[in-house]
Amino acid sequence: MLAFSALVAGSFSLGALIANEISPTALTAARFAIATVVIGVAAAMTTGLPRSAARAPWRYLVLGGLFAIYFVLMFEGLKTAAPVSAAAVFTLTPMLAAGFGWVLLRQVTTARMALALAIGAAGALWVIFRADMAALRAFSIGQGEVIYFWGCVAHALYTPMVARLNRGEPAVVFTFGMLLAGCAVLVVWGWSDILATDWLALPAIVWIGLLYVAICASSMTFVLLQFATLRLPSAKVMAYTYLTPSWVILWEIALGNGAPRGLVLAGIVLTVVALVMLLRDDG
Repeated sequence: MLAFSALVAGSFSLGALIANEISPTALTAARFAIATVVIGVAAAMTTGLPRSAARAPWRYLVLGGLFAIYFVLMFEGLKTAAPVSAAAVFTLTPMLAAGFGWVLLRQVTTARMALALAIGAAGALWVIFRADMAALRAFSIGQGEVIYFWGCVAHALYTPMVARLNRGEPAVVFTFGMLLAGCAVLVVWGWSDILATDWLALPAIVWIGLLYVAICASSMTFVLLQFATLRLPSAKVMAYTYLTPSWVILWEIALGNGAPRGLVLAGIVLTVVALVMLLRDDG
């Protein structure tokens, strides 16, 4: 999950650069298609693709649909939301995942975990409102952040659903099934956007971003998330997302976009405190 948070962070900074260059649905469909091929080859070369994994294919449609919703809304939100702000919205997923984890799996959130989630959420909100108390009191949230929040709800639901629907399939095989189903959903849903996209005329940065999100922020992170979800409570799995804003700040500095002002950094510190609390919790 540590590797997961570092890889995911790049998709915010690169995603913001390409979000207005291509339809979010077309971009996500291409992302899933590339990731499906990569993971399919990896599965064939390692565990293989046993027929037993094809049992109850509706499971993959559910999971693929949830992740498709997440990514489409992510890129739709990044059209207007700043990368660091979007990453802060992403840190709300542990709290949402804890709720879904209890509903679906009866995973209990201890008092210490609840406190950590509350601290992390407070830090996230501080960043989302850009350390502006007036905006916080008015609950003035950008449209991009609102759109992306609903994508994060789908992501949080996905986490416990993996543990609920997995029937012993290896992580790479289960990920392949989810990606294949998600790709099918996106092709059907976004066929008009896919056809309307002039793929050969897209700027180079779009292809760079697409390859990164497909291979690094999709193929690799899906397997990492599947692996961790089968071994850790949902809230703890998503706790590592608290590191994402910190990684995004490093990405933004590397891309020459500068760092957020000091007061905003206080919110980042709170999210890191929440992560440490969750990792030290044995419950």
